Amino acid sequence: MLETGAEADLAKPAVAGVSRNVVLLGLVSFFADISSEMVYPLVPLFLRSTLGAPVIVVGVIEGIAESTASLMKFVFGWMSDKFSRRRPFTVAGYALAAVAKPGLALASAWPWVLLARFVDRTGKGVRTAPRDALIAASTSPQTRGRAFGLHRSLDTSGAILGPLTAIGLLAWFGGANYRLVFAVAVIPGVISVALLAFVREARQRPRSGPLPPLLSLHGYDRRFLTFVGVTLLFSFGNSSDAFLVLRARNLGLGATAVVFAYVLYNISYALLAFPAGRRSDTVGRRPLLVAGFAIFALVYAGFAAARGTWSVWLLFIVYGAYIAFTDGVGKAYVADLAPAERRGSALGLYTASTGVMLLFSSIVGGALWDVFGPAATFVFGASTAGLAALLLLVLPSTGGIAANE
Repeated sequence: MLETGAEADLAKPAVAGVSRNVVLLGLVSFFADISSEMVYPLVPLFLRSTLGAPVIVVGVIEGIAESTASLMKFVFGWMSDKFSRRRPFTVAGYALAAVAKPGLALASAWPWVLLARFVDRTGKGVRTAPRDALIAASTSPQTRGRAFGLHRSLDTSGAILGPLTAIGLLAWFGGANYRLVFAVAVIPGVISVALLAFVREARQRPRSGPLPPLLSLHGYDRRFLTFVGVTLLFSFGNSSDAFLVLRARNLGLGATAVVFAYVLYNISYALLAFPAGRRSDTVGRRPLLVAGFAIFALVYAGFAAARGTWSVWLLFIVYGAYIAFTDGVGKAYVADLAPAERRGSALGLYTASTGVMLLFSSIVGGALWDVFGPAATFVFGASTAGLAALLLLVLPSTGGIAANE
């Protein structure tokens, strides 16, 4: 698909072979992730130790929060196509996430945590597909993998600083003063919204016909629909990362050590995301995605079999490779397969369908943990990931750009 003149202008390389717009959006995500990741690894600990919530409630809260975000991604991706605008939805989404953080600080019972997480993840849902469509419009097809990879690297660099900042604040405030950390997390969230003032937007070319209804699958590439189906299978066992945090605690790591392990995961992710995206521009998207699913299966099997704290550190590092090989690369693959005028809808459908599955996988993961023990949650995830990797490897592909396959 050829880009419009305005899109071609936005796609001119500026840094590391990608455009100024992509770099700016990466910085926006960098500060937003500092804010979010100051909070995210502490929420399960806050729920369990401060509010006394059972493990299954942790799973339900994260499942509802993430599936809400996913549904919103679908809706607002479609709306950004309908109005041919990406930036307003991006701004609104980041703003919602910033104002949700004080709600966590004020929560006196787990339903209030659910509400705060719901608002925060609604913001993520409003912004994600329009932002990703804007990234796709701001780069050429030949460098799309590296563009999404650079964005993921900057995003995840914020996810490294966020937990480290949380550790520093916990040490400064003394003890497990999670509420003050949640309050301070508002500041980088506000910075992320302010940076959006410098992001440009190119209007799309006029559509050749009316936009299909929200729930219509008409006109989507068959390879795209197959990929979404395989990813749904994978997502059925990919329960919330909150279970990784709880498993680390279960194996004997203290609260600070758990956060450091989570930081190692994000360092691995940040270092590998750009090289993985760049590699997908040359060898194709699917080999990277198959490798990512296989790595996930091995990591989850490792968490199931782990008997001591030493293995947790290695598993979190390798887990970063899984997300680096799948997150940005998967979005680049979807953007390759979708026409420009339906890119928001396609990206929204992809992220929404897998995210909705997170509700079921997190409930199943929590139930397996409570009934059979922690290992059962991770054996289930390893099994579905292994099957998804096999299917993505053997399913035939037809047509399209060779580099995408």
